[in-house]
Amino acid sequence: MKGRDFLTLLDITSAELMEILNLSIELKKITNLKGQQKLGLPGKTLIMLFAKTSTRTRVSFEVAMNDLGGHAINLNWSETNFVKGDVKDEAKVLGLYCDAVVARLFNHNQLEQIAEGCEKPVINGMDDLYHPCQALADLLTILEEKKRFDGLKIGWVGDGTNVCNSLMQGAEMVGMKMVVATPKGYEPKVATSAELVQDPNSAANNADVLVTDSWVSIGFEHEKEERLRVFTPYQLNSKLLSLAKQDCIVLHCLPAKRGYEITSEVFDSPQSRVFQEAQNRLYTEKALLLKLL
Repeated sequence: MKGRDFLTLLDITSAELMEILNLSIELKKITNLKGQQKLGLPGKTLIMLFAKTSTRTRVSFEVAMNDLGGHAINLNWSETNFVKGDVKDEAKVLGLYCDAVVARLFNHNQLEQIAEGCEKPVINGMDDLYHPCQALADLLTILEEKKRFDGLKIGWVGDGTNVCNSLMQGAEMVGMKMVVATPKGYEPKVATSAELVQDPNSAANNADVLVTDSWVSIGFEHEKEERLRVFTPYQLNSKLLSLAKQDCIVLHCLPAKRGYEITSEVFDSPQSRVFQEAQNRLYTEKALLLKLL
């Protein structure tokens, strides 16, 4: 994987995906046993380019680089010459200064232009179509809790977001069944083996994992009223959770709007692994950086 871009999960093989997850587990053990370890990336620099707001992605990547002995620089897209210069030219310059770039943009095509211009690895920190780093954390959480992927069912309920697209790809790569329930017109944008339905009960029935995401993602605020109306039947609540297996776990990439896509009762339930999932962003990104750099 050294020197390669990570724009979607399809940029790596299933075997490489498992290598990242297994390394994440080892890195997490090291941290828990011995505290933060300076290893792997001394003197390396990561440039973080953000056109969208960020909490988990920015902080986890910055902490990851620090823990691995490297350094991270945060750039606000609106304060750079990406807003007025040639994207490929600007990206080429970034590659002359650093060892890798993580970019969170509105447009996947723009991310591809950055990857084309930059001669160093470019990591997708989220765009309109994909969120592969979140999918890595989701998969690690499932593996930690279930100890396997084979035979598991993931039920997705709500909007077919960028997170859904990436998790669908990941589920297919590790051999999990995924059923995605969305209203008509809000289906995910990628083709995988996942089953697409409109009935949220079908996704929840006998599920090992239930996942949802915001009904009003970044960039769709102008559709808020219509989205709240359309998605109301797709709320992840106790009734829906009762259709899943007794040991079903609940995931949400955050930030969550309690009372909308998920109730507080479910969010705070013993089955919720939302904050474990969020913490796992750090370990999967450490592993990813070590593999790419």
